[in-house]
Amino acid sequence: MLASAKNLRDRSVARVQPGMRETLPLTTGEGCAGHKGILRHSPWDALFILLALVQGALLIALPSTWLMALGLWWNANTVAHNFVHLPFFRSRAANAFFSGYLSLLLGIPQTLWRDRHLAHHADAAWRLHWSRPLVIETVLVLGLWGVLLAFAPTFFLKVYLPGYLLGLGLCHLQGHYEHCRGAVSYYGRLYNFLFFNDGYHVEHHTRPAVHWRRLPGIKENSPGTSRWPAILRWMERVSLDSLERLVLHSPLLQSFVVKNHKRAFRKMLSQLPPIRTVAIVGGGLFPRTALVLKDLMPEARLTIIDASAENIRHAHPFVNGDVQLSRRFYDPDASAQALEGIDLLIIPLSFQGSRAGLYQHPPCPNVLIHDWLWHRHETGVVISLALLKRLNLVRQP
Repeated sequence: MLASAKNLRDRSVARVQPGMRETLPLTTGEGCAGHKGILRHSPWDALFILLALVQGALLIALPSTWLMALGLWWNANTVAHNFVHLPFFRSRAANAFFSGYLSLLLGIPQTLWRDRHLAHHADAAWRLHWSRPLVIETVLVLGLWGVLLAFAPTFFLKVYLPGYLLGLGLCHLQGHYEHCRGAVSYYGRLYNFLFFNDGYHVEHHTRPAVHWRRLPGIKENSPGTSRWPAILRWMERVSLDSLERLVLHSPLLQSFVVKNHKRAFRKMLSQLPPIRTVAIVGGGLFPRTALVLKDLMPEARLTIIDASAENIRHAHPFVNGDVQLSRRFYDPDASAQALEGIDLLIIPLSFQGSRAGLYQHPPCPNVLIHDWLWHRHETGVVISLALLKRLNLVRQP
């Protein structure tokens, strides 16, 4: 049978993987000297309690399928997850009461969730074990469902239940992609702000009892990282070329992407000196960048650099001979000589190479880098929320 939550936490704290930076003592919580009060580990946990109460109030005041789904997914990966590892209150009764509240709020008995999750951390097989807390929480959830079904059946069947099932689906998607190739971390600032450092997943698995505020301090240099938060990590398996082909065969999509890129390029070009020569890496199956720059910079000499003969063939009729097409591979390590005389370099979203190197050491005077929406830079503009893209400007000192 599963060990108690405390014993599992104590054992997990002792497992520190080789090569990890030891910047914190092996203790749980904030470790604030003299910290007293109703909260056991940190005053910051009051924020979780407040947000859980706000979530409940919103569900009562503004019930909707999407609020139910997104709230379940967000809470399960923030409030409930942290409560599993470090129960917020000093009082056992207060922890039991809050566990019951979360069970009603999420429709999931939290003792069941806790046992399953701690078994996951201990690499142990989970088996259902009935206990007094689990029975009470199960009765609470089934009682709520019974009341809703009896007195608001339309709401329960058309709003609550679809939202509940969708929320469980989002939780499954999140959990799958957090672990499908071992624990994987994501260090994006916005996600970790909204999800209270949930992206530090490798670090959390190494030290499950470390308080959420301290996870950035034990950041590992590990290959288990991703450019995507877990809920969007399926995008790693989506070929950008396949999306380009959709645009290639749809005049409506072509018009949409050209319009959005043109607006972004116009804003970025206004911050540059006169540009005479432009190199566009990976013109793509549909050369939107060349089409935009031909219109915005008719006097500039444009060159598309693409190693794919098929891409070059598809680009040719769009540019009508006004753009030089160079079939070769862009090698960032040998870019200084290759880009001699180039005023502006355009890097696509599908760039294969070190994007960090381009940001740190731009290979020509001006570089415009297509990047994902959440990869903000000092100078940049959103291309499209729908496309999840932005355009960042990097300049040589």
